[in-house]
Amino acid sequence: MTPALLIIDMQQALCQGSATPLDCSAIIQRINALAKAARAAGAPVIWVQHEDAGELRADTPGWEIAQGHDIDAADHRIRKTTPDAFNRTDLDALLKKHSIDTLIVCGMHTEFCVDTTCRRALALGWPVILAQDAHTSAGNLVLTPAQVIAHHNATLTAISSFGPRVQTWPTQALLRALQPA
Repeated sequence: MTPALLIIDMQQALCQGSATPLDCSAIIQRINALAKAARAAGAPVIWVQHEDAGELRADTPGWEIAQGHDIDAADHRIRKTTPDAFNRTDLDALLKKHSIDTLIVCGMHTEFCVDTTCRRALALGWPVILAQDAHTSAGNLVLTPAQVIAHHNATLTAISSFGPRVQTWPTQALLRALQPA
């Protein structure tokens, strides 16, 4: 396995206030552990940042990676304007440049950008390992955040029509898998 760690939309404006997603502090800690392990294994760490005309205007404090994250100067950054981290970005080219064969995905929001990016990755031929306890949601009017997360852990792994599949692994299993041999 030659993985890349894709960290989606863990931005300051999304990690504070009344819409703070479930267990945000613990998610940040798990993502930090995954990023550290990925770097030690020589796997690229890719931070995806959403841009819009509201709280996520590029280069504003709310757009920045959320406080508490450990970011390395060698990490990559991708700017996106849709829920799909591949749409109108150089993500696919970056993955090919590094000969990646598997994406490890974490971040937020589960039902929007994590879901859309996982599905697009499958459509483009990339197998995905979704860090089952390192993606989060603020929920919605119908489902609690925990229900959204559980639903997507189950639903994304059931998709078989693209060829490549989504697997869900807990962070601890991913940390073991990323350890250099």
